[in-house]
Amino acid sequence: MTVRIVVAGATGWVGRALVPAIAAAPDLALAGAVARGAAGRDAGEAAGGNALGVAVHATLAEALAAPSDVVVDYTKPAYVKGHVLEALAAGRHVVVGTSGLGADDYAEIDAAARAAGRGVLAAGNFSVTATLLRRFALEAARYVPDVEVIDYASAGKPDVPSGTARELAEMLSAVERRPTAKPVAELSGLGATRGAQVGAGTPVPVHSVRMPSFVLSCEAVFGLPDERLVIRHDAGSSAAPYVAGTLLAARRVGEAVGLRRGLDSLMG
Repeated sequence: MTVRIVVAGATGWVGRALVPAIAAAPDLALAGAVARGAAGRDAGEAAGGNALGVAVHATLAEALAAPSDVVVDYTKPAYVKGHVLEALAAGRHVVVGTSGLGADDYAEIDAAARAAGRGVLAAGNFSVTATLLRRFALEAARYVPDVEVIDYASAGKPDVPSGTARELAEMLSAVERRPTAKPVAELSGLGATRGAQVGAGTPVPVHSVRMPSFVLSCEAVFGLPDERLVIRHDAGSSAAPYVAGTLLAARRVGEAVGLRRGLDSLMG
């Protein structure tokens, strides 16, 4: 069975790599593309490749007028939640690669997905190695109670922290730990310099660095007396590492109703 996919953000960093990859896959089909600045153009040409016979639309609503199965969103934090809810209301499954959503947003999306009987798979990072960062960090947190997350990105990235860092911190906060670092409320000076306290369980401090020369990097720093462990993922300048994970998600997002977080929910 061919999975028909609409790509929202088809001319963005990841979208430009996804469009030809979908077209080349024998079990996938590009059913639509959304990119306001390229509306009316052929999706393949707008993504920098050959014509594919699929027009780019200015809005997701226009793209949803044609039959499709899955919407993949790589747009911007201001639009992603609205896109997800719109796609679910139209009966589509959704893969979310855009960062910027919080726990309350995901709770609303999960409720909407269950009401619609559709699946949503969201990941702060669809790279396999970034997924392993989270898996290894969660294992380390079982033995080392003190952990902080540092998130690095380019000077122009509009959201803080990155989806990778936020997702990692939320997962780490759910691990039963007893950190030895002094709570922010007990510190003097500028408490904000200890980072944002992320997570509903035992909060994890997250620090975001935004400056030129970085693409995307995330590290979990663990500390014990007289020793440290740093687990870090660095992304290169190409979007290629995110394509395979996103396509895997598009193929399997319909296997379960409701929201699933992280590519590792599909890994053995």
